[in-house]
Amino acid sequence: MDTLQQLRDELTYEYEVTKKFFAKYPEGKNDYAPHEKSMKMINLVSHIATIFGWSPAILSTSDLDISQADETEKIENKAQLVAVLDQQYKASLSALEQAAESDLEPKWALTMDGQKLMEWTKYGAIRHGLNQIAHHRAQLGVYYRLLDIPVPASYGPSADDQSF
Repeated sequence: MDTLQQLRDELTYEYEVTKKFFAKYPEGKNDYAPHEKSMKMINLVSHIATIFGWSPAILSTSDLDISQADETEKIENKAQLVAVLDQQYKASLSALEQAAESDLEPKWALTMDGQKLMEWTKYGAIRHGLNQIAHHRAQLGVYYRLLDIPVPASYGPSADDQSF
């Protein structure tokens, strides 16, 4: 089984779907949040774009202390958002193309102030990142629905892609 090819294929699929979501990003709604406990929309999409770049860091380190992490440059508009998404996707795809299957086996941890929060194999950490993309993109779909923005299809048609 070629695990790296499967990861590259899934990363590319998630990238293509996310590009459709980001194409519908509404300018002027950066501060929108459906609830006071919800992330502002610009922070949510910035986080999604940044997750696409996790693979190089996972493959080249043994851990990440999130208390020390500076997630991304400040994204303020759709053009910057799409540029960051493209840059992060290309960096991860390149890292996965250069990796060997054995590079996926070592442990990798997420820590905070030196305390281990979670630990996976590097394969598991990359899979977790892919799951996070789908999770947060689904959140974005809720934001879009509440703003009456058509929700693109992710894994089959959305209600906006077909007539009922």
